[in-house]
Amino acid sequence: MTKLYFQVDVPTRNSVQPERCGLHVFTGAAETESDALRIAREACDAATAAREAGFAIPRRRPDGWGARGMRSGWVLDWEAATVVVWEHDRAFWAFPAQGGVGPGG
Repeated sequence: MTKLYFQVDVPTRNSVQPERCGLHVFTGAAETESDALRIAREACDAATAAREAGFAIPRRRPDGWGARGMRSGWVLDWEAATVVVWEHDRAFWAFPAQGGVGPGG
């Protein structure tokens, strides 16, 4: 089966200040939506375990998944997570790497 690139959006809230909430976004390749959700959770669990052990949060895995930006004290609501095929605008990648502006600017 061909792998697609997925986006997994997981609602998150601050455990000390519950009114502070947001969304943690994971992206990467997977064969199905359920695989994408499982892999995103694995990446999150690995990041949490590393942080709790006093290590740096791992960078992206070879398959593209990672969990950079995980914050202590924030709780992810995996039951409310949504998964979609990630449809990005390829023109975004055409912008210069440093400085400058994109087309038309």
